[in-house]
Amino acid sequence: MPERRSTVGARVLALSLLAACSAPRGAQNIEHADAGAAYQAQYRQFEGVPKDSVPVLRAPALNARACRAPASAADGGAAAAGGKTVHAGVPAALAGEALSRGDLLDFRLPEEDTFTGEYVVSRDGFLKLPYLPPVPAQGRSTEAVRADIEAALIDGGFYQVPPVASLLLIDYAPIRVTVSGAVFEPQPLEIGGVPGDQVDSRRQAALGASTEARNLSVALRNAGGIRPDADLSSVRITRGGRTYAVDLGGITRGRAFDDVMLIAGDAVHVPSRGCFQDELMAPSPVSPPGISVYLSNVTVPATGNAASAIGQEVRQYPYGTRFMQAVVNTNCVGGSRATSADRYAALFSRNPVTDVSVVIDRPVEVMRTRADRDDYDPYLLPGDSIACYDSSVTNIRDVLQILGLAGAVAVLAP
Repeated sequence: MPERRSTVGARVLALSLLAACSAPRGAQNIEHADAGAAYQAQYRQFEGVPKDSVPVLRAPALNARACRAPASAADGGAAAAGGKTVHAGVPAALAGEALSRGDLLDFRLPEEDTFTGEYVVSRDGFLKLPYLPPVPAQGRSTEAVRADIEAALIDGGFYQVPPVASLLLIDYAPIRVTVSGAVFEPQPLEIGGVPGDQVDSRRQAALGASTEARNLSVALRNAGGIRPDADLSSVRITRGGRTYAVDLGGITRGRAFDDVMLIAGDAVHVPSRGCFQDELMAPSPVSPPGISVYLSNVTVPATGNAASAIGQEVRQYPYGTRFMQAVVNTNCVGGSRATSADRYAALFSRNPVTDVSVVIDRPVEVMRTRADRDDYDPYLLPGDSIACYDSSVTNIRDVLQILGLAGAVAVLAP
């Protein structure tokens, strides 16, 4: 009987060691990520590509092959889009600071109390003064509205010659706009509000208010930021039934751009080029302010997330962070060579265009030794998840510990 037990124990031990040393099963994906046919060419596998070959980084070129030509807003003329007219450039209708519903203004006439006072642009977009017909204000400048008020005062017989009037902003109201297309979180959203604990009382009391909080770039950031497949050459803004195209193509290269001021009811749409653009994976005024990644660390050298300091702060990464940078952050790299050299990591991501998930495996030491590692190191996207797996030596050690405990129990058992 003891001999039979030892034989069974030996078989169990052999099978356990074999399972610990065997490679994990490859992940199955709907999209052909292994061949570079997923959202990023960096997802493809490096099996069959000699690591000693001349390191030519091909991923950006592979990504660009699927790109549609940019619909540049500067290419000239108007184009049809959804049955509406798209006007190239930034026309006067979108230029400058524009009034919107809820904005607070101060109107003054010298030595006159009937019309002098503070007014709010009404929900229908008009400025309404006593004894005067409503003046259109939504989407217009204060200068244009003031000129119309002066004309209404003359037409109403209150003045014979144009009076010297003043119309100044006291406060910009928050506005609701919609953002759709190639952004990470397309949704209706409110922009332009000021947190209550950040109100500057002197600015609130001053006339001639100004704001950057209602700009196009703010709306794009609040919608999760642009995706890497966005076509920034023709961002569309629909206002009052007309659609305009704005070129933001130089924004990621440090060039000046037209940061249009939005008004209530504007609809922003970011078209897609249908491809991953590596140059857009960099911090910019319209990219995500940062990305949150879900992490699961290894058991060696850390025994848990608390010991690894994996918490809310560590899960936040700058936009443009790559997979292996986050792997290092999870304590999945380094440690004792005898037990930690053969780790691998898995990336769980999702194609934001097709909404199809993908899983990518990377042997850590292979990535460390290859000269062309950047070609196979994907960029992280918001909401990605990373899991690190221990080396086979560590797995064997854990198996032996379990078998040791089992043997001790068997010996002590009657």
